[in-house]
Amino acid sequence: MKRSLLIFCFLCWYGAAFSQATSPKDTTKVWTIHGQNTILIAQSSFSNWAAGGVNAFAGNVVFDYDFDYKKGDWSWDNKAIVGYGLSDQTGLGWRKNDDRLILNSLIGYKAAKYWLYTFYANFQTQFTNGYSYDASNNKTLLSTFFAPAYLTFGPGFAFKQSDNFRINLSPLASRITIVENDSLANAGAYGVTPGNHTLFEFGASLDAYYKVNLDKNIAFENILKVYTNYLKQPGNIYVDYAANIFMKVSKVVTVNAGVELVNDPNAQIPITTNGVVANHSVLQVRQIFGAGFTYKF
Repeated sequence: MKRSLLIFCFLCWYGAAFSQATSPKDTTKVWTIHGQNTILIAQSSFSNWAAGGVNAFAGNVVFDYDFDYKKGDWSWDNKAIVGYGLSDQTGLGWRKNDDRLILNSLIGYKAAKYWLYTFYANFQTQFTNGYSYDASNNKTLLSTFFAPAYLTFGPGFAFKQSDNFRINLSPLASRITIVENDSLANAGAYGVTPGNHTLFEFGASLDAYYKVNLDKNIAFENILKVYTNYLKQPGNIYVDYAANIFMKVSKVVTVNAGVELVNDPNAQIPITTNGVVANHSVLQVRQIFGAGFTYKF
């Protein structure tokens, strides 16, 4: 029920943005609509190669859309990101290397030239099961759809110089972690009390975005999210930093590279040490590199 209600609320929120954005009457006046669809492919193969190597193939699809509203002193910035990717290595089979659904929304009212009073919301989850693998290629379930899912929201203020440089700070931010999978919830995954499906946190959040053109055809993007929980162990800070480079080869051909670093005190994975399995919080690292096709509008 909780999951259905959250999905309904966010569909209404983004449905309202999309319907307004696609209206010819409003689009020319107050809406800026842009986005990109990207398909990336990476491949390596070896035959009688003295240095050795493993044949590998990876494919990724990313949809990134922005619907930005501006009228008078009011603004409403919306971003939707959907990404999914798979990689295949000889002897290991297919494993996913990207899986994310991200919805961001920021309502602002102008306070000064570059300053806004704001209310923001961020939602994030994934589509399919995620696993950890041991040396024998045996897998353990780590995550699935809505396990976890994160909903963060709250009032605050922002410095916004342009669409390519903005910082939003919310000193009174709520964060709800949802773990719908029973086995993960019963194990107390992602910080929930064993047997419960949700974790409520109240604290402060910071969201920053900076994009700069390094060259005519090279763009460098930085995304930072930070959250600290006032209610329990405020020193255990959640940090999510992503850096992406987009290199344009032609009108539709691009080379993209990216790395994402996540430190989440509530996300613990099983690690075997001297034959003993225990859960630990570790730095999460995701890297993507490939050439492909990008359609922008």
